[in-house]
Amino acid sequence: MAGARARRRAALGLAPFAVYILLFLALPTLLAVWSGFFERDGSFTLENIAALGDPVILRTFGTSLWLSALTAVVGAILGALVCYALVGVRSDGPLRSVVDAISGVLAQFGGVMLAFAFVATIGIQGFVTVVLRDQLGFNIYENGVWLYEAPGLILPYIYFQVPLMVIVFLPALQALKPQWAEANATLGGTTAGFWWRIGIPVLAPSFLGSLLLLFANAFSSYATAAALTSQGQSIVPLQIRAALTSETVLGRENLAGALALGMILVMAVVMSLYALVQRRAARWQR
Repeated sequence: MAGARARRRAALGLAPFAVYILLFLALPTLLAVWSGFFERDGSFTLENIAALGDPVILRTFGTSLWLSALTAVVGAILGALVCYALVGVRSDGPLRSVVDAISGVLAQFGGVMLAFAFVATIGIQGFVTVVLRDQLGFNIYENGVWLYEAPGLILPYIYFQVPLMVIVFLPALQALKPQWAEANATLGGTTAGFWWRIGIPVLAPSFLGSLLLLFANAFSSYATAAALTSQGQSIVPLQIRAALTSETVLGRENLAGALALGMILVMAVVMSLYALVQRRAARWQR
């Protein structure tokens, strides 16, 4: 009976989280599927799904995929280097506390605030832009206003991808047992040999899992892109917004559902791969 009461208390404690998942994950997913396959009157249709084959939509998905992949790879590499530099720092020291705090803040720093920071810094009349143009004669916008297009999202995305990588990958580096390095040295191994034969193989699943998480984070980002590229729909989240709020082309709400369904499928594949590599990485972190 005591075990049954404990299970009921645990279930009661998880109830708020379950309600949150139901309202903000399961229900929107069901609505996206329903609006993708059904018209307003409830009749079944494949027209919305067929619209995903439109060249404009395919190009939008392609832009979202390469932008997410590029920023995930760059963010993962830079973040992993930062984590490697922190391995020799005391976990309870001031430097580690500062880096942890900054990473936690910057990983969530996005939207209008981040867009404004980049506009004020490297926008057309940003501080750095003006200094480079007036003092050094170098115009970073000589070949076009790239900041307000898809390429301009690369730097803002990397800005929050790197601290996120620090948060999720640092525990994996800390899980490397000192005994492994000692055994390698005892057997005459070198530092390079340790990383090639032990460190990299052990950390590879965690690194790939973190890379997939960064990809999912970039692929689903909306607010920063909406603030910077308000005049275009270069990525899928902005296409969904355009389908829902367009004042020139009406009746496209169901296309938004089809686009959301496409995003859900991509995210499902990514998170399934993430779960697989995390299960493998967990074996080395016990």
